[in-house]
Amino acid sequence: MKTKQRAFLKWAGGKFRLTDDINRHLPKKACLVEPFVGAGSVFLNSSFERYLLADVNPDLINLFNTVKQDVEGYIQHTKKLFLHPKANSEPFYYQQREKFNRSTDPFERSVLFLYLNRFGYNGLCRYNLKREFNVPFGDYKKPYFPEEELRFFAEKAQRATFICADFHQTFQYVEQNPDDYVVYCDPPYAPLAQESNFTNYAGGGFSLAQQAELAEYATLFKQKGIPVLISNHDTPFTREIYRGAKIKKFKVQRSIGQNANSRTKVSELFALFS
Repeated sequence: MKTKQRAFLKWAGGKFRLTDDINRHLPKKACLVEPFVGAGSVFLNSSFERYLLADVNPDLINLFNTVKQDVEGYIQHTKKLFLHPKANSEPFYYQQREKFNRSTDPFERSVLFLYLNRFGYNGLCRYNLKREFNVPFGDYKKPYFPEEELRFFAEKAQRATFICADFHQTFQYVEQNPDDYVVYCDPPYAPLAQESNFTNYAGGGFSLAQQAELAEYATLFKQKGIPVLISNHDTPFTREIYRGAKIKKFKVQRSIGQNANSRTKVSELFALFS
């Protein structure tokens, strides 16, 4: 039985637990496109000849390209930071966060990004309006340095192209560069109730209008013969915008709201435009 591969980043809303289900619903093509790659759990646990992986977060894409190009050099520098005697302390964390926010050096930002991800609160990636990373200290008892996960990612990344782009730009790229594509979309969740629309994990909201635009792209690509699979909350709103797709409903247990202990079963869905 094949062991599932974890991403080297913590990531709110990651799809690690659902990768088997996602693979079962993804049509088999040569190139998988992910406009919302996040930490890359679907990429790491799927088998395609090629990958086009996009995200709007430039720090994330910079990190992935850095690891792809020289994983051993990256590990050498980043491990030193993790092993610093004061690495798991609040003052040191905030010093590194300030250094990250001041830095313009791509390599330094990639090293600090992983440190902040692993020592910050709950795997969140969040920025303020000045584009400053503002996740608080996580206070973990034993932070983990994901050395083997980095090496696995780097090896598989040789088959991947990483681009900093929103979903509009990613779909346009696919249109302009023909290939044997299938697209998997994991957008920020549509709100279960409209008054709880907190979707700013990546430094910007994802509106209901954008949810509908994504569904329009999926419908257009279905007509072009490019299948698109989208995962989201199962709500009357998502049912309406995905009305041209084949819907698979399922339950997922996860935390809702601010209390990490408040685990509940939530209805989600896969919408396959094919």
